[in-house]
Amino acid sequence: MSSESSALQTSAVINEAVQTLRDGGLVAFPTETVYGLGADAKNPEAIKQIFTAKGRPSNHPLIVHLAAPDKFDQAQVDWVPVLAPWVRDLSEDALKLINAFWPGPLTLVFKKDKSVLNELTGGQDTVAIRAPAHPIAQELLRKFKGGVVAPSANRFGKVSPTSAADVRSEFEGMLDLMILDGGDCEVGIESTIIDLSSGDHPVLLRPGLITPGEIFSKTGIKVYLPGEANATKQDDGLPRVSGSLRAHYAPTTPLRMYAPGRVLDALSEFPDIKSRVAVAVWDSDSSLSEDGHPSVHFEEVIVPSDSASFASRLYRSLRDLDQQGWDLILFPEPPAGEEWDGVRDRLQRACFGSGPSSSSHANN
Repeated sequence: MSSESSALQTSAVINEAVQTLRDGGLVAFPTETVYGLGADAKNPEAIKQIFTAKGRPSNHPLIVHLAAPDKFDQAQVDWVPVLAPWVRDLSEDALKLINAFWPGPLTLVFKKDKSVLNELTGGQDTVAIRAPAHPIAQELLRKFKGGVVAPSANRFGKVSPTSAADVRSEFEGMLDLMILDGGDCEVGIESTIIDLSSGDHPVLLRPGLITPGEIFSKTGIKVYLPGEANATKQDDGLPRVSGSLRAHYAPTTPLRMYAPGRVLDALSEFPDIKSRVAVAVWDSDSSLSEDGHPSVHFEEVIVPSDSASFASRLYRSLRDLDQQGWDLILFPEPPAGEEWDGVRDRLQRACFGSGPSSSSHANN
């Protein structure tokens, strides 16, 4: 198929997706981070369908996805009219962050405009917004001419989807779910979330590919970690955001992390597991020896020692391993350093939520 005819075909499919959203339906679409399950952000019934499809608690807020304004010939894009219907006030810091990182994997939390539906904010007075960089997401949003709420397109608490096939396997029962296929997601973990709603300091609510260090070097804005911003605002004053529960992103197979060189220690915590263990090892490490634990069948899975590559393949690896019937999956603890904070965060939550009975502690 020539690129022109495939572009036409994509365009027709996107028009159909736009119509589906306008009719109150759900559309799964690719972003650079993970696939999202999208609904019209102005339609309360459509938003409720997302919570039902995912099995997601309704007090869990959603992120509004917006199209970048058309550039035409101006040097700097004007984001103000795009954001005006959604947020109460746009600080200078907010505009600096937006101009430096949008479209991209950065979500910003603002005080919401009064017209923003409570169904999508989890009843809070804040709204989370991002402009995804994926060309299909951008085209969908541009043609839709409105905000689309889109949490990851998976069952609540489970491993996030990074391909259209992942979405299909998550929602097999929903035959009418429209899925736009945009290939594999490059970033592979969800966006960085920064709270700008308090007015005093930007606070990091969820780590991701874009780190506080990168933000500081590009904009001069210092992003604080929860708790270090100032003593007057307690952490419970911070907005609730997506992906902030202790158990999340979790495979059904038990998942644990091991410290450098401590695979056998990790195994000895599971004396009853005598069978098949998948052990992820850094591509820069020498291989494991099987001696010392003769009852266990190991298989090594090589994972990249570069943080961005590791992130882009993390959910793919967890999903594939989960389907291979291992009794235990061991992953190496990510090294120190803020570029690893995003994957460390996802792995810790995935470990906590992993295992067949994860529904019992998905709520704490």
